[in-house]
Amino acid sequence: MTVYTPAEAVEETGFTLDTLRYYEKIGLLEPVERNAAGQRRFSEEDLSWLGMIRCLRDTGMPIAEMLRFAELVRAGEHTIADRIRVLEEHDRRVQAQIANLAERQRYINHKISYYRSVL
Repeated sequence: MTVYTPAEAVEETGFTLDTLRYYEKIGLLEPVERNAAGQRRFSEEDLSWLGMIRCLRDTGMPIAEMLRFAELVRAGEHTIADRIRVLEEHDRRVQAQIANLAERQRYINHKISYYRSVL
């Protein structure tokens, strides 16, 4: 089994060490294994989970909702339907954000065209 030092986990996930500690403290990340010297050692599973958290965070999911999702995952297979609902609702919000950004981009492009026409 491959293990990662905190520095390697930071490099792999893009999270800061403080963020990783915070996520562990609030229960978003399961307690991380430690070596004999008490240093954290992240597993492939930890990094995979952090990849999911990165995706949810980068798409605007609030921490409280990420915690709810984490609770559902930890509760077992019988929560899959609930997990789907959480992700579908989040996906709807992401789609709305994308539509809003596309509209804003059209406006910006319109302004660019206008300014080029007055040169």
